[in-house]
Amino acid sequence: MSDERPLLEVRNVSHRYGDRFGCRGVDFDLWPGEVLAVVGESGSGKSTLLGTLSQRLDTSEGSIRYRLHDGDVANLAELSESAVRRLWRSEWGFVHQNAADGLRMQVSAGGNVGEPLMANGWRHYGRIRAEATDWLERVEIPRDRVDDTPAAFSGGMRQRLQIARNLVVSPRLVFMDEPTSGLDVSVQARLLDLIRSLVSDLELAVIIVTHDLAVARLISHRTLVMKDGRVVESGLTDRVLDDPQAPYTQLLVSSILQG
Repeated sequence: MSDERPLLEVRNVSHRYGDRFGCRGVDFDLWPGEVLAVVGESGSGKSTLLGTLSQRLDTSEGSIRYRLHDGDVANLAELSESAVRRLWRSEWGFVHQNAADGLRMQVSAGGNVGEPLMANGWRHYGRIRAEATDWLERVEIPRDRVDDTPAAFSGGMRQRLQIARNLVVSPRLVFMDEPTSGLDVSVQARLLDLIRSLVSDLELAVIIVTHDLAVARLISHRTLVMKDGRVVESGLTDRVLDDPQAPYTQLLVSSILQG
């Protein structure tokens, strides 16, 4: 996080569903190499915020400014669809809660990781396969599973494959939507360790949505707490979780302690 300029500047961002706001008035900066957790109960607006930031939903109010690879700053709402698609191909990734939403389930593991490379101009089959195989090993999938399809993988392996598919093109910003949900505790821990080491190695910026405060504590530098579409508390993760100021955050933390 040594860069002097934010990668993402979010100002007063809102998304409206008809006459109702899914998220409203959100402000933060995100820096290269930083992991930001967005936490809250179901219906708090965290998934709507993630969709808005990632341009899967439109920005009803406010601005999202993203610093491009060449240093220029773009207002995402003003970019053309083709420009946003280029960002998805080369600078952004999205890790879904359900790995099947982010993978081609009947294509081999190597093919899943190789496809983003081909979309970025790679043409040599041997190089693509070698890079894909290296990435499988990097996410702890054995090389001899390169020709197996994700349908034959466990839930944890599918999530690791989805991460490899996203990171193979060296993105700068990755959105994660409840990536550990539904996994056994031991599998969650391994996946979070993997994400943490990859973030450090690659200087990734990550926005991760989770309802699990333990996940936020393990992986994030800063945390936003959302309730009814608004951010009710934000700050360094340890401070937010160890000394919560907002009554809602206090309630979330105490419910975990009591559990």
